Amino acid sequence: VRRALLSVYDKTDIVPFARRLVDLDVELISTGGTAATLRDAGLPVTEVATETGVPEVLEGRVKSLHPAIHAGLLARRSHEPDMAALEERGYEPIDLVVCNLYPFEHVVSDPETDRETAMANVDIGGPTMIRAAAKNHASVGVVTTPDAYDAVASELEENDGHLSKPTRRGLATDAFAHTATYDQAIHQYLSATEDSADTEASTSLPNPLRLSLPRAESLRYGENPHQDGALYGHPERFFEQIHGADLSYNNLNDISAALSLIDEFRDAEPTCAILKHTNPSGVATADALETAWDRAFATDRQSPYGGIVIVNNALDRATAEAIDEIFTEIIIAPEFEPGVVDFLAENDRRRVVRHVAAARDTDRLDVRSVLGGLLVQTRDPVLPPFDQIDHWDVATDRSPTDAERKDLDFAWRVCKHVKSNAIVYARDRATLGIGAGQMSRIDSSEIAVHKAGKSELDLSGSVVASDAFFPFADGLEAAAEEGARAAIQPGGSIRDDEVIDAANAYDVAMVFTGQRHFRH
Repeated sequence: VRRALLSVYDKTDIVPFARRLVDLDVELISTGGTAATLRDAGLPVTEVATETGVPEVLEGRVKSLHPAIHAGLLARRSHEPDMAALEERGYEPIDLVVCNLYPFEHVVSDPETDRETAMANVDIGGPTMIRAAAKNHASVGVVTTPDAYDAVASELEENDGHLSKPTRRGLATDAFAHTATYDQAIHQYLSATEDSADTEASTSLPNPLRLSLPRAESLRYGENPHQDGALYGHPERFFEQIHGADLSYNNLNDISAALSLIDEFRDAEPTCAILKHTNPSGVATADALETAWDRAFATDRQSPYGGIVIVNNALDRATAEAIDEIFTEIIIAPEFEPGVVDFLAENDRRRVVRHVAAARDTDRLDVRSVLGGLLVQTRDPVLPPFDQIDHWDVATDRSPTDAERKDLDFAWRVCKHVKSNAIVYARDRATLGIGAGQMSRIDSSEIAVHKAGKSELDLSGSVVASDAFFPFADGLEAAAEEGARAAIQPGGSIRDDEVIDAANAYDVAMVFTGQRHFRH
């Protein structure tokens, strides 16, 4: 490496890196702002305009797009005609490119950003230089992140100014990933802001779908030990592990389910949810977090062993001690009161996770792998606050009481996060019995009743929630005979009238939401 071209938007650590290059007798070439930063640090630097013989034009929109730059990057060192062409035109090879791009994703994350500002942050020269250097990685190194500066400089220092072939190839691979991610962000932005009158653009789902996510973590294995596994994306935006062994594939799946469930209660009174295999086994809201834990645990005293506990308030010592009476694999909270993490960390088998941001704060798509491709849908959003729900329709002669309405709202929020077919019994904003994932809704109902009986919980005066309509009156009748006084379901069955008649016969208040929440 004899000549290096430096052009970075993010100038983190660029000066110490450039100084190490200068100490290796590397000539520095640079553009506008980067050149000024290096010059202010007392480093010798040649402006790109001097190298090309052409000043920047269009207010800096065109700087490096010149044969003097790109011929120097693309010339194959072992190809005599390429080197002869450089010599004929007076161009010199460029051996290293250090470049990162305008912060397009950051700019468009602001909902106030207009189209003109967004397009002003589409980098042209940077990706072109990066791709040219990466294409010719047999001869040229390319660095696209400050995280790589130290390793690159150290290798140059230890190897008489040379970068190894594996290093150049690895840097090129990272470079193409960098530009691919950048282009994907631009495509997604333009797709989302197209004229909604355009039939093709009227959906919020892009065409084509391009995914480019960094590998955040390699996992010991996937769902089972014989499967490979890895986590991709930016999980740190939503949670951080503060104690315990590395999270597994199944742990991460459970954490995602837990965060989505607690989002329904993010602004509620103290709420605790216990999950096992992504299904809630018990959920409760109360005046105090310890009480919420006690009531959630009372729903099912067997399943929580080895499960996940998540709360919506800072975890206090009394609640932590109550949870500690059984083994829970993961405990998640937005904050921990002083000393609580140290107490929980006494168990080396336990993971402790901080809930950093709400799942509702992302516009992520729900993506699942199927044979032949991917199924993609928008997220099932968090339900609005109780006092803002205006789409419920009371289908029966009797309207629910205020207390029943609160319980219906609670049960509906929990039911939304139970695998279909889902049945949830609740009273006083605590679950009493949950039936999940059965082939028949009657089976789920029977399991929910069985769970309540096993935990010695009386269903009298409870409410019942069903994630989809009751297809027959027998499901509603069974719930009423167990003591349910109100029911919530989407409605929409061809036998709705029969179900309504059954509810009226049992004096059960029933609400139709007009919206189902399948979870497969």
